[in-house]
Order: sequence, then structure tokens, then C-alpha cells
Amino acid sequence: MSSRTIDQYIIREIFTTTIMGICLFTVLVLISRILRLADMVLNNGVPFSDIALLFLYTMSSFLVLSVPISFLMAILIAFGRLSSDSEIVAMKASGIGLAQMLRPTMTLAIGIALITALFSNYLAPASNNAFRNKLFEIASRQASIGIQPQIFNSDFDDIVLYTAALNDQTGLLSGVFISDERLDADPSIIAANTGQIISDSENKTLTLHLEDGSVHREALIDGEKAYQVIAFHTYDINLDLEGALPPSGKQHKKLTQLSTPDLLKGRNSPENDQYRLRYDIELLDRLLLPLTPILFALIGLPLGIQSTRSGRGGGFAIGLVIFLVYYTLYSLNKNLTLSLDATPFLMLLPPLIFLFFGGYVYTLAAHERQITLLSRMMTFFRSKAKE
Repeated sequence: MSSRTIDQYIIREIFTTTIMGICLFTVLVLISRILRLADMVLNNGVPFSDIALLFLYTMSSFLVLSVPISFLMAILIAFGRLSSDSEIVAMKASGIGLAQMLRPTMTLAIGIALITALFSNYLAPASNNAFRNKLFEIASRQASIGIQPQIFNSDFDDIVLYTAALNDQTGLLSGVFISDERLDADPSIIAANTGQIISDSENKTLTLHLEDGSVHREALIDGEKAYQVIAFHTYDINLDLEGALPPSGKQHKKLTQLSTPDLLKGRNSPENDQYRLRYDIELLDRLLLPLTPILFALIGLPLGIQSTRSGRGGGFAIGLVIFLVYYTLYSLNKNLTLSLDATPFLMLLPPLIFLFFGGYVYTLAAHERQITLLSRMMTFFRSKAKE
């Protein structure tokens, strides 16, 4: 059998399983959010087409993580099957060594890394921006339509709103009564003759503009509680969109919505000097995440070959452990870099650790030596399976 045929065979085994893994993780994400999505459709009146768009926008950010983990598990499962079916032995007997098996695996890893880079640097920021715009559109529409006259509305955090009448044509509220608990445990009571919700699409804010009313609250005057009444001609209340949206609908940080060229431009802008570390961390994050498929290829190949007894379930478990350990270390290191105001190159530590670990297990497998860590992991998984 020619070397090219072997390469195509290995690529096909890994690629097919990777696609299945991506589909599996996509279904799991959908299932985890199906109740909330159904609640938005049935109870909040959000059109299903808008829900589908929101889910589509979230997929770009999700694929930055799901594609590498699916690729890792595909390597472990594919080479685990080849090893258990003695195909690895047959390849070695034909003169095909570990380096030749790594070649098609690494070729596929580079392709997946480029796809991940496309998502992390362009598609995910664009989707984050579109996601935020769509959420604001839904929240604005829901805030205006969802308010019913003579009914207490509590869609916004720490604010209960009541209106005696609502003009459907202009959106003007009449006889407005508000309980505001945002600043203190004791609510401030706000009464106004009229009010109207004003949306700012540029800054993604909603403001309740009130006219001709008063604010009633308890206040400390000279150390003693007193009842305070403040009359106003106009009064604006900033409405918190997060209370009216699903948990996944919280506004993304601005940097995650910028494309990489815009991020570089903002990073070099003098007015952003005090935020330069955040820009550097975001840029390094977009550079390092696409490299994970290459690290996973180097680690997954030797572990997959030596996990003969683990089967598909064992390969999945090993992949999940590696993924969790890597991204936990990566996230902790990223947050530590930001909190300590340290050099952004500290973020290189987890990838370098896994690079050396991958080189270590690859060297052991190339010399036909048992990987002790893998043996202990499989013993642990088998003991848990018997319980």
C-alpha cells in the first residue's frame, strides 16, 4: 500500500470523526438552551426566525472551541481503533513509522488551525457584533411591546414599572409608577405624568424618559432617616437590557466585536494606552487558540495509539480530560495575566507546557515505551466504570 494511500486513509478517519464530533457538540449546546429558547418564543413573543439567528451567531464563537476538541477526540478515537484492530502493527511492519503517521495528522491539524483562525479573527467578532445588534433589536421591541397597561412589569433588573395607559401608536406611557431598587435595598418610588422608552442603537442603550413627576425615597439627613420628595420636569432611567434577555444575551465586551485589523488599529491608538494590555491579551488569544489543533495532534497521536484497551469511550474520556486541563490552565493564566498587569507573553506558558508534553509522549511512543500517565488514566476510568 502506497504512502499516499495511507495518508488519505488516516485523514479520512480523523476528518469524518471530527465532523461527527462538531455535530454532537452543536446538538448538546442546542439541547442545553432549548428550554430558554422555547420560553422566549412562547412567553416573550420573540419570533422563531430571530431565535434561529441568535443561535447561528453564537455558533461562530462556539466553533472556536468545539472544532479543536472535536479534532482531538477524533485523533484519539481514530488511532485507538486502528491500534485495537492491529492496523497500527501492520503499518509498522510495512515500514510506516510514527513520523509518517504524524504527517497526514499534522496536515489536517494545520488545515483545521487555519479554519479556527478564520473564526477567531474574523467570523466570531463579526458574529458577536451581529449577535449584540440583534439582541438590542429584540430587547427594544420587547420592552416597547411587552409593557402592558395596568400590569406591573418586572422584566428589567431591580425595576418594577406600572403604567395606567399606553398609546399604541406613539408608545407614550401615561400615569407612570416605578419602584426602583437599583441603588438601595429600600426602593425609590417614582411617579410621572408621562413617559416614553427611547432606544439608542449606536450605544445599545434603552432609556425611560419621564416628564412631570416626583421621586419619593428615604434619605439620611444629619444621621437620621427622613422622607425626601424631589420634583422633576424631566427624569431619565437607564434600563438594564440584561434583565430582559436570556443569560447568553449579555452584552459582549467591545474588544470581542472588533476584527483583528481593527483590534491592531485600536491597540496602536494613543487614546487606548491605558487599555493596551487588554488589546494585547485579545490579540494573543486570537493567535494562540488556532494553534491548539496542532498541539492536540502532537499529543493525540501517541496517546491514541497506546490506548488500545480504552475503546471509543476511553478515547472520548482522555480527550475530554486533556481539553479541560488545557483550557482551564489557559483561562486561569489569561485572567492572572490581566489581574497582575503582567506581560501578555505570560499567556504563552500553557501552550509551551503542552508542546513539551506532546514532544515527551511522542518520543516515548516512537521508542515503543509505555506512557505511564496514560496507563494510570485508563486504570482510573476502568475503575470508575465498574462502580
